[in-house]
Amino acid sequence: MLSIVLAALGFLLVILLAAIATRPAAFRYTRSTTINAGSALLFDKINDLKKFQTWNPWASVDPSCKMTFEGPPAGVGSSYTWSGNKEVGEGTMTITESKPNELVRARMDFRKPFAATNTVEFTFDPDGAGTRVTWSMFGPNTFMGKAVGLFIDCDKMCGDQFSKGLASLKAESETPVAP
Repeated sequence: MLSIVLAALGFLLVILLAAIATRPAAFRYTRSTTINAGSALLFDKINDLKKFQTWNPWASVDPSCKMTFEGPPAGVGSSYTWSGNKEVGEGTMTITESKPNELVRARMDFRKPFAATNTVEFTFDPDGAGTRVTWSMFGPNTFMGKAVGLFIDCDKMCGDQFSKGLASLKAESETPVAP
């Protein structure tokens, strides 16, 4: 009887490993919104990592998260390191490419809850009287990422935060400034 149970468990393990192995080798999560503001204003709110924190959705998940900023105040080489609760984790974001009013690209080095290195990208495209802002994160889909992806919709989880952040950026950018 024990041998049948062990054989069944072994078979299920093989099925699970095969399912994990068939997952895509890379991922990309993307959300966009059109904001009634110029690309220069929006670029500035993303290219300056201190300004980024005013609408960053993860900042509201852990208001006591510790952050340190290094490098230039904005643009390539600017970075911030965070250390927060289990939902926010720990890591560093460093801007690696900055094209005024077109693109901000950054390297995300996560340390907790799991180690990973991914790319975050913000693009700005004219859209009528406003600007279409697209927020993407992409990178390799590790074995652990593939396994988690079998049970958790990572695109929805991450994408929901992107949508929340873009909505905050929109509200902040479309609100008239008091005289």
